[in-house]
Amino acid sequence: MQIKIKPVTFKLILMLFLEFAVWGAYLTSLGRYLGNIGLGSQIKWFFAMQGIVSIFMPTLMGIVADKKMQAQKVLSMCHAFAGLFMAGAGVYCMISGDQVQFAPLFILYSLSVAFFMPTIALVNSVSYNAMAREGMDPVKEFPPIRVFGTVGFICSMLLTNFLSIGGARMQDSFWQLISSGALSLILAGYALSMPECPIDKNKKDESLADAFGLKAFSLFKDGQFAIFFIFSMLLGASLQITNGYANTFLSSFASNPAFADSFAVKNSNALIAISQASETLCILLIPFAMKKFGIKNVMLIAMFAWVFRFGLFGLGNPAMPGVLLFVLSCIVYGFAFDFFNISGSLYVEQKAPVDIRSSAQGLFMMMTNGFGATIGTLAAGAVVDACVYKNPNPSWPNAWYIFAAYAFVVGILFWILFKDPQKKQAKA
Repeated sequence: MQIKIKPVTFKLILMLFLEFAVWGAYLTSLGRYLGNIGLGSQIKWFFAMQGIVSIFMPTLMGIVADKKMQAQKVLSMCHAFAGLFMAGAGVYCMISGDQVQFAPLFILYSLSVAFFMPTIALVNSVSYNAMAREGMDPVKEFPPIRVFGTVGFICSMLLTNFLSIGGARMQDSFWQLISSGALSLILAGYALSMPECPIDKNKKDESLADAFGLKAFSLFKDGQFAIFFIFSMLLGASLQITNGYANTFLSSFASNPAFADSFAVKNSNALIAISQASETLCILLIPFAMKKFGIKNVMLIAMFAWVFRFGLFGLGNPAMPGVLLFVLSCIVYGFAFDFFNISGSLYVEQKAPVDIRSSAQGLFMMMTNGFGATIGTLAAGAVVDACVYKNPNPSWPNAWYIFAAYAFVVGILFWILFKDPQKKQAKA
């Protein structure tokens, strides 16, 4: 039997590849560059900003795409601004040399991520519309396409790791920002080639609460939902910690002659890319895990995987056999990230009332990637400052052990307080 792949499939694959390549160009290596230019203590603000803008910008751009401008055009506009501001940040660093100042770099970066973060949702909307026009089933056919987004992220990370410009690796220089900006501008043009998305101009005006999905907050009246969302925020606090500090941590070993020439130090971005590869593979395990262990246990696996993610960083070092602990940390990242994000989304899908289900999904993302990631990044920054940047005896392991202890406490409390919905249904 001959399997026919529609042309739109290739268009979507390229769009998803570019979307996450934009992010992968700098997300895991920005902290390393900031440390190199003396802004290590400010890393927390750069990564917290992603959480801050995620609280409101995706909603605002979603409203524009629903009522004012076709989604593929909004996607193009957002990437155009994101690319210009990110490239501008890179050019500013190039001109400034060793005199990069926090304020101008942070402003340009913040404007860029404010327009980039909504595109993660917009590419989904554009994809679903394109598939619907072709009679494709998004539930079955979108996940294999979405995998190429992670492939794009990994390829971009590896390019940043191995490519040198002007004698400096991109992961150590401002070229990662320029590279991300260039990819974003390419996608801004490419997005306009996607099928037109409809605008519902006849849709009745909604209240502010409806437009921003605020009705979903009524779910906090349900005790178990309240516990779930609170722990979503607490676990979301772990999301950006290794994105912000793993590469900086690995590069710190360069000051030790015994580790300076090791693969983990010179190619830290390539080592961290194992995390994204693991993420891709763990997606395939979720159906089996959900059926075998149930939602609560799958979420618990994710929480305790964060304990190992952080703890193994604290125990490892770039030489053999210590580097194997770094590799294990990257492998368990797939469980830590996927098992909570996807199983949590399924919990919301199963338990939230139909009329506010989409808003409930938005609330879940707001609690994890918005409030949780913001609070967690700032708190993690304070821990790193205390253990490393403002400590006369810097100790990265102590910082990782504190993060691991935090994840362990969150996991124990979740195990005690959250009731397994499947067991409750069985008793009923």
